[in-house]
Amino acid sequence: MKVLILNGSPRINGNTTLALKEIEKVFVEEGVEFENIQVGNLTIRGCLACNYCHTHDKCVVDDIVNELSIKFKEADGLIIASPVYYASANGTLISLLDRLFYSSHFDKSMKVGASVVVARRGGCSATFDELNKYFTISNMPVVSSIYWNSVHGRKVGEAINDEEGLLTMRYLARNMVFLMKSIALGKKEYGLPIKEQRVFTNFIKDETE
Repeated sequence: MKVLILNGSPRINGNTTLALKEIEKVFVEEGVEFENIQVGNLTIRGCLACNYCHTHDKCVVDDIVNELSIKFKEADGLIIASPVYYASANGTLISLLDRLFYSSHFDKSMKVGASVVVARRGGCSATFDELNKYFTISNMPVVSSIYWNSVHGRKVGEAINDEEGLLTMRYLARNMVFLMKSIALGKKEYGLPIKEQRVFTNFIKDETE
């Protein structure tokens, strides 16, 4: 099993890192390979809506997004983690995710997704929902835990005192390992669910019809 972890915090070794370390401990115990990449401190522009990726299978902006696309394709699971800014994820992370999911055209079906959010107090649920939408539009099962996947802390290092939040991270990690293994076994025994031809509709009626 292999998991790609994207740390959307611009702060090196901050509370988001502490939350992810709790997950990584379980991965080590379970023998799961993982790579944690800090992306929140990078300069990443948003999507240009140029659709270059439709004919070239990569983003026209040749930065870390194209590198992550290769890693994402090879991974069994993806963890997205972010601090909360105004009840939303770090804008840098959102720019990266928009381009990563839109420009990578490989089949993401049954890759396992999990999001982790960190805040001083509020905004976690909104950010949690925001990040999970990348998974649910991509046919990716979302990992749950015993509470919403959030850890609380304001100053650097304070998250270590959120015992419930860290427990939630450990449950999340174990559930993710179980789900990845179960899906791998299911693929072997039963194959993937049947896929139908995609249909794209909009809400504006074509006047020529």
